[in-house]
Amino acid sequence: MRVKLVVGGNNGGGEYITKPEQYALVYTKGSSWVCNLVVMKALPNGLALSRYGLSVGKRVGKAVVRNRVKRLLRAILRLTSLEPGWDIVFIARPATAKADYANLKRAIEGLLSRARLLKPAMVKS
Repeated sequence: MRVKLVVGGNNGGGEYITKPEQYALVYTKGSSWVCNLVVMKALPNGLALSRYGLSVGKRVGKAVVRNRVKRLLRAILRLTSLEPGWDIVFIARPATAKADYANLKRAIEGLLSRARLLKPAMVKS
């Protein structure tokens, strides 16, 4: 029997956009939000969960740098609670190669809050 440990609020790490058709749909019909590190495109998907995809091109750097950026983005999104029902694509810009975790997290959360895709934080009294 296998047990999956779920950490974070994004549907247990969230679902991923995997097919080129899904990426193309978000690219063409989705709305965009931009900051100096990342471009975010989002499109409602009609599902009970949000899915995300990462696009880190060769302009960001060589393979080691691109993989580091993807690891950082996945770690940030794993710990971020998203509103359900969205397909979101994060497109890394070349400046992302030199960004640290804190700056990248601030950028991602800023984009998600501007798009109103962050779940409100639960406040305990």
